[in-house]
Amino acid sequence: MAITRWFFEPGHTGAEFKARHMMVTYVRGQFKNIQGSIEVDPDKPEDARIEATIDATQVYTGQPQRDAHLRSADFFDVAHHPTWTFTGTGVTQLSETEFEVTGDLTVRGVTHRVPLHVAYLGQWGTPWWEDDRDLGPRQRAGFLATGRVNRHDFGVSWNDTVDRGGVVVSDMVDITVDVEAVLDPSGTRS
Repeated sequence: MAITRWFFEPGHTGAEFKARHMMVTYVRGQFKNIQGSIEVDPDKPEDARIEATIDATQVYTGQPQRDAHLRSADFFDVAHHPTWTFTGTGVTQLSETEFEVTGDLTVRGVTHRVPLHVAYLGQWGTPWWEDDRDLGPRQRAGFLATGRVNRHDFGVSWNDTVDRGGVVVSDMVDITVDVEAVLDPSGTRS
């Protein structure tokens, strides 16, 4: 079978993180316009190559002061580390539509191997608009990746205490990535 190349459609691909705040609730943040690609032989998904880049300067939580604090050296230090990367290093197929993708996640210049649970959501031929013309159909595929990281592993360690020994921000952070990938017709090879 031929190896197909898919690129992330940035306008429809995004990542979300959530961390406990003040011991009682979750705060969520988002990143949009994620760049990335998947190269895969459909008959050998375990050999897939996955790469993604996130622009950490574009973090959005809905609160400008918090966004500025997250961009500071206390958290993401975007002045020195404006992008994060994920490079897939292994794929294990768990079922027809479920996979574990292990990869190297780099945040703040620190790299750790992270497992992500990935659900394949299917694919569909869709319109493809360029210069007000529909050049479709183009094949699109959807994926939902989830995982959990300890933020201290990446040097994201700012915190403060609250009453009775609580903390402002939890150590563990949940990650969700929604990927809409488009088949690159010029990227298929044997």
